[in-house]
Amino acid sequence: MSEAAAITYCANHPDRETSLRCNRCGKFICAKCAVRTPTGYRCQECVRGQQKGFETAKTADYFAAFILAAILSAIGGFIATWLGFFTILVAPAAGSLIAEAVRSVTGKRRSPSLFLSAAAGVALGGAIFVLQPLYLLLVFRDPSALYMILWPAVYAGLATSTAYYRLSGIQFRR
Repeated sequence: MSEAAAITYCANHPDRETSLRCNRCGKFICAKCAVRTPTGYRCQECVRGQQKGFETAKTADYFAAFILAAILSAIGGFIATWLGFFTILVAPAAGSLIAEAVRSVTGKRRSPSLFLSAAAGVALGGAIFVLQPLYLLLVFRDPSALYMILWPAVYAGLATSTAYYRLSGIQFRR
């Protein structure tokens, strides 16, 4: 067999020589197309197909997650307007509770879009209490409105990020 017959090219980039194959489908892939997995390199199509098996959310789950998260976050935002500095301690706990409530209502189904929908609901529910002080600040130029904006905004940020990370399963390790 001649050396010219042994040259293979990437299935997605026909101008790139490669000898790397997807360990699932066997397609030739270049370094740019290869996705490293714990079991070896795979093509992007095989990885996408495998990830689809983990996305189990139904259409109704997106609406349920958004509405439930917004309502619970509005309750938490109302409480945060009275807590002041202690909002820093309560907001992550509220985000965790909201995430668990959403997980329960959606039947523990998963999807990256579902996590974003729930996070948007938490942000909207918490941001409601920022709007009135923001109006006072912008229209009446009331400097005391800055303090009234601070803790609801802190609540919205902390609760939103906590709920998203709890739902998506991202863990920070030391």
